[in-house]
Amino acid sequence: MSQELDNNIKTKIGLQSFIKENSKKIIFILGSIIISLIIFFFISVQNEKKNILIAEKYIQAGLYLGSNQLLKSTEIFEEIVLSDNKFYSILAFSTLLEKNLIKDDEKILKYFEKLENLRLPKDQKDLLIFKKSLYLLKNSKKDEANKILEKIIESNSNFKSLAEEIIAN
Repeated sequence: MSQELDNNIKTKIGLQSFIKENSKKIIFILGSIIISLIIFFFISVQNEKKNILIAEKYIQAGLYLGSNQLLKSTEIFEEIVLSDNKFYSILAFSTLLEKNLIKDDEKILKYFEKLENLRLPKDQKDLLIFKKSLYLLKNSKKDEANKILEKIIESNSNFKSLAEEIIAN
């Protein structure tokens, strides 16, 4: 019994001396962890606010589009595309393409490039590249479109069979 008590006392003394010797390091490590957590939560809150703002803009652009205010709608959709939001940028760009709100081919191709540079899952990136090839085909740029379709086929994309069918025709 006294031996266990001696061991407990030695352990407490050893722990206290360790804490006294390394108190600055311990405080620094704990402070760093607390500051890192605060920064992480701050960034999370900022990203959430940014997502909410972009979602509201998307809805607003849709309302403008519905009320036939095409210029305002196009401006907001383009702003969303440039925001680099993984979800709403692609959605806004798809709306711009489907409703034919942008007539400038160079601008559309720049938007395709911008969206291709986002960190997207492979299937979303493949879909975007496939849409680009269809857009190029629609605008009589068959050689460029075929190059893109061949890359889709080589990469074993989910769109491989569609790309093969388009090239065959």
